[in-house]
Amino acid sequence: MTLETQVNLYRLAGDHAISVVAQIPEDRWDTSALGTWTVRTLVGHIGRSFTTVVEYSARPADRVDVADSAHYYLAIAGLLADPAQIDARAVQAGLALGEHPLDTLRDLQDRAAAALTTDDRVITTIAGGMRLSDYLPTRIFELGLHSVDLARALGVSEALPPGIVDSILDLAVEVAQRRGDGQALMCALTGRGPFPSGYSVV
Repeated sequence: MTLETQVNLYRLAGDHAISVVAQIPEDRWDTSALGTWTVRTLVGHIGRSFTTVVEYSARPADRVDVADSAHYYLAIAGLLADPAQIDARAVQAGLALGEHPLDTLRDLQDRAAAALTTDDRVITTIAGGMRLSDYLPTRIFELGLHSVDLARALGVSEALPPGIVDSILDLAVEVAQRRGDGQALMCALTGRGPFPSGYSVV
């Protein structure tokens, strides 16, 4: 897809995520949402899909180290091996939302939108240098999936815009194939065998 298409999908995913956050009752922010995460922690993690775009866009890279979106998830697999570090970043991001988390999240989205240009430049990510058009699908992936997590925690509609579902599914299948799980995925999708319990491509 072109950078313009990815930017439009990213904005759509962000708008959808914020529409779910807007449905959080005032008394739910400190209640359970996903595993050990509270609603605030989960929303803080969602916000990182905006802050990383802002931060990484401000750090140009000299070369492409990460060829595409699927390669990104394979490259960071080792970096995500410690759940405690992920939890700590999410908790901190949740606290940083302050007393008006929805307003803060909207401001983060605006800052991310302002950081996007028509130049498909190479940016510095946690996995190394990669093109902006290849990084954005990973943020669409995170925004979409965690919007579903939040909607389920709140008991509201979890339906994603079709374009977001397509983007997430395409990337998930590509990651599974590169991990050597293509046939297992094929069998699971066609009723010929389940995935192992707890299987995830990320």
